[in-house]
Amino acid sequence: MKGAPTVPTKHRTSHREVVAAPADLVFELLTEAERWPAIFGPNIFLRYLERTESEEHFQLWALVGGEVKTWTSRREVDRHLRTIGFRQERSQPPVAAMSGRWQVLPLPGGRTEVILDHEFTAVDDDAAAVQWISAALERNSVEELAALRRVAELGHPVAEVVFTFEDTVELTGSAEEAYDFIDRADRWPDQLPHVRRVVLTEEMPGIQQLEMDTVSGDDGSTHTTRSVRVCLANDRIAYKQTRPPSTLLGHSGVWIFHRVPDGPDSVTARHTVVLDPDALRTVLGPSSSLAEGRRYLRDALGANSRRTLAGAAAPVSSTEEREVR
Repeated sequence: MKGAPTVPTKHRTSHREVVAAPADLVFELLTEAERWPAIFGPNIFLRYLERTESEEHFQLWALVGGEVKTWTSRREVDRHLRTIGFRQERSQPPVAAMSGRWQVLPLPGGRTEVILDHEFTAVDDDAAAVQWISAALERNSVEELAALRRVAELGHPVAEVVFTFEDTVELTGSAEEAYDFIDRADRWPDQLPHVRRVVLTEEMPGIQQLEMDTVSGDDGSTHTTRSVRVCLANDRIAYKQTRPPSTLLGHSGVWIFHRVPDGPDSVTARHTVVLDPDALRTVLGPSSSLAEGRRYLRDALGANSRRTLAGAAAPVSSTEEREVR
């Protein structure tokens, strides 16, 4: 006689953070999930699959235990109670199932308590897997709550410190050629004047680590950035800067390739950034405004991406050479 099926063991974790900022501002940072890769260190890219005022369905790529993992999740957003419930629809091993809830609770004096709860089961109830998941949740939850506090406590409305902008160019060639140009960033030092050095590694298909030295068009100074990139089947290439410029608390972006049946194809470079007001004032002067800081970053980051877009608009074929210096 066969025994009853084994019920997986459920494990629970809870993390709390007190934030010196109003609850509505904190909740706004949590509800706009597309901003997460710029705000939260572990998050790389998020793409909505469905979205209404109270329910969301998205795919997320994130660093978990030093590895890039992806899963799809559903969220239920209660704006009245300031709670967000979530459930992974398709988890990646060693996670068998994962769910949880964000709670944003107003405190006296304009402060807020944020509670992040998780409940999970591990594949085959493996003890080593449970330990790995618990350690990853501890690292990521602590890091995400600290980042949430850091941005909320800047003391400015969210839209003044977290913003998105983009540039689009039409292509003389195809979107497939442009995708190849962006994907093969290791070739950029020979193709783009503002790129001095690139180290590109791809340990698993579609997941890249990119270190790059670029030259500023304003003063000729060299900046080093490090990024994790997710390359999605000729559709888009998303990235998260793990070492952003000094004027930013966070920077993520995506290259989007548009195929137009009657042509021409085009490509868009989209940036989402979290500015650092103190660092910007050291660059622009102590009396500079956040609006001046946003314009400065828009011009600086946009100039570099437009240079790269120009290269993607007319990519170099394997049989021709192009003078770039």
